[in-house]
Amino acid sequence: MNSAAFSPDGARIVTVSGDKTASIWDAATAKVIAVLRGHDDAVYPAAFSPDGSRIVTASMDKTSRIWDTVSAKEIAVLRGHDDAVYSAAFSPDGSRIVTASGDKTARIWDAVSAKEIAILGHDDIAIFAVFSPDGSRVVTADRRGKARIWDAATAKEVAVLRGHDNALNSAAFSPDGSRIVTASLDKTARIWDAATAKEIAVLRGHEDEVNSAAFSPDGSRIVTASDDKTARIWDAHLQTLSVKDLLAEACVHLAGVTKLTREEMRLAGYLDSTAEIDTCANGQ
Repeated sequence: MNSAAFSPDGARIVTVSGDKTASIWDAATAKVIAVLRGHDDAVYPAAFSPDGSRIVTASMDKTSRIWDTVSAKEIAVLRGHDDAVYSAAFSPDGSRIVTASGDKTARIWDAVSAKEIAILGHDDIAIFAVFSPDGSRVVTADRRGKARIWDAATAKEVAVLRGHDNALNSAAFSPDGSRIVTASLDKTARIWDAATAKEIAVLRGHEDEVNSAAFSPDGSRIVTASDDKTARIWDAHLQTLSVKDLLAEACVHLAGVTKLTREEMRLAGYLDSTAEIDTCANGQ
């Protein structure tokens, strides 16, 4: 299996495999409901539409396909990419689909007519693409280590997120669309300001490439998965605080226990006559 995803109501799961199929499962009973057959090569990530009525799949066969989740029948084939399609996702309103491909493009499609709407050009393999929560933007990740933000209506590049030292594996918006988290072969995940394209924080700790990163539904945490055989959960709020704000936050939570002991003051070189020191006094 290459990936798994829940339906919006949590009742079903879709999995995709190197055996050229995708499968729909009952999340309560773990029984297979349907098998989606039609791709000619391995299937990569699949996603449900926002209303759960459709599934989009991406494949090494250079196509993406839209399926009816009730009948399990193929509704449409998205043709146009010249290389493997590595990701596919619906827009929040279900009207469009964005795909990312080894042909160095991401493409936006009409989810009803299956017609190509726009091509988003890259300098290298486009490995991942997803819409922002309001559908107005698209973020893409490529193998040159760049994430790009695009205007979903005009298909114009809005900003480039530079900072990773190796290829990217994924990119995702926070639930409110204000931040982006990227995952990279450079063993880090990074948080970015989606409006300014500035790097806010670097999540260091993994000992191998980070394969994916995503925000929790309330945006307070980030989960990362790595080839180092671990998944890690990060506090998205604390990770994005400046040093000054982080100290201020610590002082709020440590109120009453930030006074240095006399022994600590002596070790620091203070005279015994020095007044007691509170490290959080005066807003420091």
